[in-house]
Amino acid sequence: MAGPSASAADTHLGLARDSLRALLADEAVPAAVRERLAEDYSALSLLLERLEHGHLHIAVFGRVSVGKSALLNALLGEQRFATSPLHGETTAASSARWAADPELPGVQRLEDGGVFLIDTPGIDEVGGEARERLAREVAGGADLILFVCEGDLTATELNALRELAAEGTRPIVLALNKTDRYTRAERALLLEALETRSRGLVRPEHIVPCAAAPAERTVIRVDAGGREHESRERPAPDIEDLRETLWDILAAEGKTVAALNAGLFAGRFCERLAREVVELRRSLAETVIRRYCLAKGLGVALNPVPLADLAAVFADVAMIVHLGRVYGLPVSHTEAGALLRTLIAQLALLMGSSYLASLASSALKGATFGLSTIVTAGAQGAVAWYGTYVVGLAAQRYFAQGRSWGEGGPKRVVREILASLDRDSLLAEARADILARLQGDPR
Repeated sequence: MAGPSASAADTHLGLARDSLRALLADEAVPAAVRERLAEDYSALSLLLERLEHGHLHIAVFGRVSVGKSALLNALLGEQRFATSPLHGETTAASSARWAADPELPGVQRLEDGGVFLIDTPGIDEVGGEARERLAREVAGGADLILFVCEGDLTATELNALRELAAEGTRPIVLALNKTDRYTRAERALLLEALETRSRGLVRPEHIVPCAAAPAERTVIRVDAGGREHESRERPAPDIEDLRETLWDILAAEGKTVAALNAGLFAGRFCERLAREVVELRRSLAETVIRRYCLAKGLGVALNPVPLADLAAVFADVAMIVHLGRVYGLPVSHTEAGALLRTLIAQLALLMGSSYLASLASSALKGATFGLSTIVTAGAQGAVAWYGTYVVGLAAQRYFAQGRSWGEGGPKRVVREILASLDRDSLLAEARADILARLQGDPR
């Protein structure tokens, strides 16, 4: 089996280790995101430790009672994994270090880091959904999968095999266990059927017959005196072909597969990290925007005179500066002021005087002559609250896109935001919040 050269494999591993170290050491990740992804960071650290120590993992996978644990014990040459005639003896993942015969071909090419065999629960146990998820997670992080069956593949096995092979990153060995139960002709037919069913999923040379724990047989021996002696004996495990296949794959592809799997894990981690950072920034930005909306709404409600407009502008500029910091894209007050002027121009262009009049009317809905000044002030403050909310959402979009308006410019952004908002509901929310604060409710 041809594989990457030792130097190329070492290079791949080195790059994978550097990538994982960089992810773990990235100080730009907010503490809140690190806390949310604590389990992922722990898995990343364990994976790095595996690579640094040269560990390779083989995960056994298959239905309940196909002999997975027994097969691992046979490979190890000792009883390390629990076996039982009852279904579902294995309920959690467990591992053991596997030392191979140094005379096996290719073993010398592996560093003395260690190969570990990992037992997993069966995939079709009644009520064992959680254990099945664990088995799939373990298999997803292994460097090689030992898929064990005891006959022709069932629909459950074939679906599982397809899912495992979908990533296409790790070798799969399909072990036909318990072959001692079949005649030579039956075994040949089964192997042919397995090759047909797994075509495109498993290499033909990776389909291997074996017998981890052959059934006892009656043995009759004749002594020197011609007397027959009958006894029950269990034949030795038939796993040599499987042992050689596994070590041959590890020697040829182990390091490269380990590096590739680490790279894929890092890629998935980065995608989730990016989503968490985006969500955190979005949540922080929403909090910032609403705080400035309330501050501006209260300011206008308490002092609804033209001079208050200047303070309102300062509040919007401060909000834009704050949003820039949330997204790690700081702007000066001058830059924020220019951005605000752009947004105000687009709002005036899109909303127009008739729209502004409708906005004010909606805010004042229910407020008629004779009502208290505090109700009228709350309505005026709600209009200011709404305007700042639109400005804040537009500025957030600008920073989230890397200080870019994208195609269509600011006009398109403002138009999309206005179209997405339930104006009347927001005005009602703003008015209620402002009135509550004016009346001393600290909600």
